[in-house]
Amino acid sequence: MDPSLMLTLLVSVVLILVALVVLPLFIIYLIDRRQTAHAIRHNFPVIGRFRYFFEYLSPFFRQYFAEDRQELPFNRAERNWVYHAAKNENNTQPFGSTRDITKAGTVFFTNCLYPTAELDELRSEAVTLGPYTRQPYRHASFFNISAMSYGAISKPAILALSRGAKAAGIWMNTGEGGLSPHHLEGGCDLVFQIGTAMFGVRDEQGNLCDRRLKELSAIEQVRMFEIKLSQGAKPGKGGILPGVKVTPEIARIRNIPVGETVTSPNRFTLVNNAEQLLDFIAHVREVTGKPVGIKLCIGSLEEVEEFLQAVNVRGEESAPDFITVDSGDGGSGAAPMPLIDNVGFPIRESLPRLLDLLNRYHLRTRVKVIASGKLLTPVGVAWALCAGADFVNSARGFMFALGCIQSLKCNTNTCPTGITTQDAYLQGGLNPEDKAVRVTHYARNVIEEVELIAHACGVKEARLFQRHHARVLTDPGKSVSLAELYPEQ
Repeated sequence: MDPSLMLTLLVSVVLILVALVVLPLFIIYLIDRRQTAHAIRHNFPVIGRFRYFFEYLSPFFRQYFAEDRQELPFNRAERNWVYHAAKNENNTQPFGSTRDITKAGTVFFTNCLYPTAELDELRSEAVTLGPYTRQPYRHASFFNISAMSYGAISKPAILALSRGAKAAGIWMNTGEGGLSPHHLEGGCDLVFQIGTAMFGVRDEQGNLCDRRLKELSAIEQVRMFEIKLSQGAKPGKGGILPGVKVTPEIARIRNIPVGETVTSPNRFTLVNNAEQLLDFIAHVREVTGKPVGIKLCIGSLEEVEEFLQAVNVRGEESAPDFITVDSGDGGSGAAPMPLIDNVGFPIRESLPRLLDLLNRYHLRTRVKVIASGKLLTPVGVAWALCAGADFVNSARGFMFALGCIQSLKCNTNTCPTGITTQDAYLQGGLNPEDKAVRVTHYARNVIEEVELIAHACGVKEARLFQRHHARVLTDPGKSVSLAELYPEQ
């Protein structure tokens, strides 16, 4: 064959390949990089699309691979529910439940013969926190955003959460990393968390600064202050922020060196007993004039009881305005495995026991209770309300709403979705405006479906749930109600 003809054919084949393969891939690359609705596609053009392809194929191969409810810490069924809720898509399911309803510990609710009629449905009324403060806080939504610090999560994530929370009418907890301009930009109500390192309210020596407390309390959006004694991810250990995440802005907000790994103390050094804790609460409340509560992962009911006894000696006005009880099975932050797996009561036990203690010491009306810990679907939220919680906080649920794919890279600064990284390139895939809408949808859909469960049980609004409305399977064919497991005292 004529060499010139062979060359012509070869060039033609190359041009055809370019036209059929390379050029379309290049066009897809440009489309993916320029769009902002999907962080994975933006950060990983072309190859990121395989995620959606595999998701589409997964139902057809379900019998050959891991089932919906086998993955931990959150299984595919739970994540998919959040994804659909955040996108405001149809969340109905065909062909029956994939949950093993014979497994001990399974929660279900007691629907009634005469569900709440639509004309009788009520919206949740506002609850007052801090009745003895100069500026009590009234809030209606029973579902809100739990603590996630700026530094642990990114600027666009904070912006999206703040804007979405404002639209949904829910609060946002700042986490222990201090208050950033990005928290304020969205306009939502904020709960300022005081961690053991006192970021955002510390002086140059690391001590509590009353001047800074007053400055924060003057900000209308800052509605309450939460003193974090411990958290479910790592009870007995302080927060950890890798140096690679400590940008100049984060360092300025926390009053720490740029680029240095920071580990918070594992406790408040000046709080050694119930009396000193009450003094701390009283001091912050007096300086700020706003409700002050505590957050803890319960490991000793005896210590909680001693604290409540001390409250009764001083008078109910000395009590924390709220208690956030966290679950001992981990949280949004990274932590040592022994603490995640084996330290602290799980929320299934700690929440009803805390409420029983508050009842025993006649403080249940005075102290509002916020439940936190893997409560990201309507079932978990409804269970907590049945147990007696006034509010439920979620962190990881809202991370899923932002697009988290549970890649377990939260502590490495390489989060592929831009949520838990300070890498500017990876953050580029997270558009705050788009994700704020998903945050709003997720919150509203959780609330709506919790109310759906309530109405099926004949309850007019979700805060009217009682313990007898939730049952827990003990053995196949046998169950007990929460009221039987934890008789209210």
